[in-house]
Amino acid sequence: MSTIRQFQVTFDCARPERLARFWCEALGYVLPPPPDTFATWDDYNAALPPEKRDSWSACIDPTGVGPRLYFQRVPEGKTAKNRVHLDVRAGAGLTGDERLAVLEAERDRLTALGAVCVLVQTADEENESCITMQDIEGNEFCLD
Repeated sequence: MSTIRQFQVTFDCARPERLARFWCEALGYVLPPPPDTFATWDDYNAALPPEKRDSWSACIDPTGVGPRLYFQRVPEGKTAKNRVHLDVRAGAGLTGDERLAVLEAERDRLTALGAVCVLVQTADEENESCITMQDIEGNEFCLD
């Protein structure tokens, strides 16, 4: 029998804290508490050498069920389609017009936070509706 391991999803990005805050809002996640010797993340960042400040951030599922999301600053921008993406399960268990309405409402909420709608795929004989989006740094994800 294999061992089940916890995992985190890591994003390369330009502005880690900004992207972490977007995903906190999108998923209902929270920023983790700062390291023990610091009252705030701002205090922690101020204690770092300038080149290390704001170099990473993270967000966590407050229930402890979902994976941790980790955001690391990289110098290069995004240049190609993601090979891995998040599916945000906003319409799980729903079908037809009801599902599409829920997905569109979530799309509108996330668009107000800075996300971009790329493609709306409506249900057909084989597949249910889904919406392809990009987060505030252009990383693709799906509402399904």
